[in-house]
Amino acid sequence: MVTQERLKELFDYQDGNLVWKVARGRLAKAGQVAGCFDEKLGYIRIRTDGKSYLLHRLIFMYHHGFVSDVIDHINGNTLDNRIENLRVATKQQNCLNRETNRNNSSGCKNVSWHKRKQIWCVSISVNGKKKSFGGYDDLELADLVAQEARDKYYKEFSRKN
Repeated sequence: MVTQERLKELFDYQDGNLVWKVARGRLAKAGQVAGCFDEKLGYIRIRTDGKSYLLHRLIFMYHHGFVSDVIDHINGNTLDNRIENLRVATKQQNCLNRETNRNNSSGCKNVSWHKRKQIWCVSISVNGKKKSFGGYDDLELADLVAQEARDKYYKEFSRKN
């Protein structure tokens, strides 16, 4: 892994970007924002010193001098690499901060339709175990209960959508 010292030799940090301090060949000019979008991963990558790195990991290293196994984007936007949007997390915490799954039929995180009972059911996973918070006729109420459960159990890793 590249060091904090090396990053500060190569780049300046500017509002969620790393900017080349010196020209590094014909593609990397001094003053130019470094990196390119990796469509497969959904992150920005930077290639330096013969290795490829994810931008958010380099920005975290640039500011803190270390990189954890998992760096979480607080707002969930993998292209928002401002240092105030990055934090150390466990894999589990990072998963808690995900947005609503695309196959979610209710449109509300942790709320599902119980076909037989004809109610909206609220449940979350806490330490690998499913925890239920009841059934509701009203989707808005079920969504509110789900958000309160996430706030209580997931704390700062709770996410509305």
